[in-house]
Amino acid sequence: MYERSESDLLRMLGDRTGIAADYYDIAGTHHVTTDETRRAILAAMNLRVTNREELIAELETWDHRWWLRGCEPVHVLRLGRDAGTWSWYGPCESSGDSVLQIHTSFYAENGDTQCERTEGPGLRVEETRMIEGRRFIRVAVPFPQDLPLGYYSINAHVKGDGTSTESMFRLIVAPERCYIPDELQQGVRWWGVALQLYSLRSHRNWGVGDFRDLGAVIEWAGKRLGAAVIGLNPLHALKNAKPYHISPYSPTSRLFLNDLYIDVTQVSECWTNPDVQNRLADPSFRTRIEAARRCEFVDYDTVRSTKREVLELCYRTFLQDNFEGVEPELNPKTERGRTFHRFIEREGASLARYALFHALEEELQSSSSTSTIWEDWPEPYRTRRSEALKEFQRRRMPRIRFFQYLQWLATEQLLEAVKKTQEVGMSIGLYHDFALGSERYGADGWLNQDVLAFKADCGAPPDAFAPEGQNWGISPLDPLRLRTSGYRYFIELLRNNLRYGGAIRIDHVMALFRLFWIPRGLPPAMGTYVHYRDDELLAILALESVRAKAVVIGEDLGTVPDWVRDRLETTGVFSYRVFYFEREHWGGWKPPAHYPAQSLAVVTTHDLPTLSGYWEGVDIETRSALGLFPSEEARNAMWVERHREKAGILAALKSEGLLPAGVPDDPSQVPTMTTELMEGIHQYLARTPASIVLTNIEDVIGTRYQTNLPGTVDQHPNWCRKLDLPVEDLVQDSRFERLATLLRLSRPLV
Repeated sequence: MYERSESDLLRMLGDRTGIAADYYDIAGTHHVTTDETRRAILAAMNLRVTNREELIAELETWDHRWWLRGCEPVHVLRLGRDAGTWSWYGPCESSGDSVLQIHTSFYAENGDTQCERTEGPGLRVEETRMIEGRRFIRVAVPFPQDLPLGYYSINAHVKGDGTSTESMFRLIVAPERCYIPDELQQGVRWWGVALQLYSLRSHRNWGVGDFRDLGAVIEWAGKRLGAAVIGLNPLHALKNAKPYHISPYSPTSRLFLNDLYIDVTQVSECWTNPDVQNRLADPSFRTRIEAARRCEFVDYDTVRSTKREVLELCYRTFLQDNFEGVEPELNPKTERGRTFHRFIEREGASLARYALFHALEEELQSSSSTSTIWEDWPEPYRTRRSEALKEFQRRRMPRIRFFQYLQWLATEQLLEAVKKTQEVGMSIGLYHDFALGSERYGADGWLNQDVLAFKADCGAPPDAFAPEGQNWGISPLDPLRLRTSGYRYFIELLRNNLRYGGAIRIDHVMALFRLFWIPRGLPPAMGTYVHYRDDELLAILALESVRAKAVVIGEDLGTVPDWVRDRLETTGVFSYRVFYFEREHWGGWKPPAHYPAQSLAVVTTHDLPTLSGYWEGVDIETRSALGLFPSEEARNAMWVERHREKAGILAALKSEGLLPAGVPDDPSQVPTMTTELMEGIHQYLARTPASIVLTNIEDVIGTRYQTNLPGTVDQHPNWCRKLDLPVEDLVQDSRFERLATLLRLSRPLV
């Protein structure tokens, strides 16, 4: 090792830590990872790599890590398979068979002892190694057979040969596959409606779709249309401040909910507090609400401020009516108070720290004349453990409770929506989108500094859509520190998001295998892939899915190797198939029969043009107006390609007998997307074997502009656009009744 060049040492350490030496992009172009990129990514993993000596030291530390730690931090067993063994590493001077005795205690998640075992002496030595003049051995220790599903904390106490050590690791006993309902396994095919919750208009909301609007949609889609599922944008907690903090895919926290969706009028204190009633009756306050309601786009600032004003008053009444005091402990005196108390106890330390972050951020922001991020806070507040932080918590406990109160209200209202899906007989119910990451300077960034790589961003390599590559501005999870932590954060993320419905869509599911890292300050083209322990992440995903009885859909668009899709399919993760992209190698549209059964099919997504916008080229003209084409030739080439694509769609519909009567084969003679043509495309998807088909509300009502235009922030009204029709009119719209009838013919619920 000592004779190797520095470049070789970088490559060796990169190989060990999962940094790809090279990769092929979607066009088949070969990219080789540079030493500059490799060094920067290793540094982002908190490894010391500035010179040759540091590289050698890190390589030695890496190669000896389990020998000095005692065991690997995580092991996975699959239910029904032979349990096998785990390896203990440690010092032992005696030669031959091990003279050590290993006592292992298996603790279940509730802290109870599941079982205890003692192995040795006489264990066979599998491997030996000399480290700094001491002899270390590796022995294989058998796992007990037939452990139930779950997570176990394993404590191994080793004695003998003058040695007494303790080692701990996490054991994950997981099912082979994610949860798949019996009906889907038997070939039943379902359909549903997809929407962006914030986009819902109604005659009674405060300018943004809320959980009460969602309830109305559930009642309509489940009971009247016969839909099995309602697809939703991520409901993660946002700062709700334009322009940088409104994307559902860049939340402040993926662990908790966006309190903007609370229907204030359904909060009990709203009707018992005279101050609230006076505020709601105030003409100027009502004018603000009416203006936000009538606004073409979601006015996040107004909606946030009006809701917060009333919720502050509600909270004051809540404390007075339900508790003896809030410092330092809650002393509930009513059933409502006890319900809240049980909620914060159930949510535990994560909610407490989340609320602490927001109270701290609020106070520090109010005392500063400029915007601050947590990395700029006074040093005692930057980490979660300090005496100053404890003192702040004691001093500001009532304010911290306020943010817990908001999460309680949001959770209660969303769970009511879940209950309604069950009451109307929806087979899946709510289908949530789960974002890839969160904003680095948000709550999750502060709470999980130990497992995030802040000196890197994640994104996508160059492709035809983004020739320079994409930087999503999200800090990736460090696979090394994540594994050392026993995947605590990942487990909590899945558990919190799977509890609100019957399905979840994992954005950029390839991140379970590999993620494109971009060193901070470098262009996306200088990034490369970093690999994760997909066997362990998939085991956790399967376990949490089965426990929650929730279907898992993996968004597998873009540069996806075949082996990734094969692994996802084997694990029971549904593929995500978008009609626009489902083409044969020669460019024509795949016939319905070529879609996989274990998939969810949809016409378009939030990052792509709506059906009407696609057909009319609204996205092309929008990009042109914003100067997003490098040249007029590029713009014209996209128009030519769009004409060819539309001709292909018409040909595909015709081949299935779904081309509406009177519609010609020539797309130039079909200038707009008609209701009949929209129905034909959805029937095309409905004929596929795909287990689930979703229809976007925007496509049915003919919305022309897309939800989000990638590559823009404030040049386009991303994540702001409301539906043209209010909920009260949507539920009476005959286009949905007609489409539902057509879909039910191809996809009966039973």
